Amino acid sequence: MTPPPPRARIAWRLRLLYDTLSREVAKFGTVGAVAFVLDTLLYNLLVFGLPGVLDGPLEGQPLAGKVVSASVATVFSWLGNRLWTFRHRRRAAVAHELGLFVVFNALGLAIALACLGFSRYVLDLHSQLADNIAGNGVGLVLGTLFRFWAYRTFVFRGELEAEERDELDEPREPQGVWASGR
Repeated sequence: MTPPPPRARIAWRLRLLYDTLSREVAKFGTVGAVAFVLDTLLYNLLVFGLPGVLDGPLEGQPLAGKVVSASVATVFSWLGNRLWTFRHRRRAAVAHELGLFVVFNALGLAIALACLGFSRYVLDLHSQLADNIAGNGVGLVLGTLFRFWAYRTFVFRGELEAEERDELDEPREPQGVWASGR
C-alpha cells in the first residue's frame, strides 16, 4: 500500500490534535465545574455561613476564606485532572506533578484574589453578590484560562502509553479523502 500524500497526513494529524484537545477541554471543564461548585459553596459557608442558622467562621476575612475554599477545590481538581482529564499524560513523578499543579493553582488563585481584593478594597463592595461575581466569576474565568494552559503545557506532560504513541506515529487505514484518491 502506498503511503497517503503529505496533505492527507497533515489533515489526519490536525484532526487527531483537534479530537484530543476537544476531549481534554470537555473533561477539564467537567472537573472544573465540580471544583467551582465545591469552592463556591465552601467559600460562602466560611465567610457568610448559613443565614439565620450559622455565622461564617471566617466572617470578615474573605481572602482567608477564599484561600481555604480554593485549597480544598485544588486538591479535588488535581485528582480529577490527574486521574481523568490528563490520565494519558501523567508523570511518573507524582510529587513533582503535584508540586507544579500547586504552583500553577496558586497563581490562578492569585488572579481570583486580585479580583476579589479589588472589588472589596478598591471598589468598596462588601455584599455576597459582589464577592461572588469578583472572586468566583471574573477571577474564576481568568484563572481557569491560565490554569488550562499551564496544566497542559507544564504539569501533565508525561509520555503517552506505548500503544498510543505507536498509533500517533502510524496513520490508520485510509478512509474518506484518502480512499477516494482526492
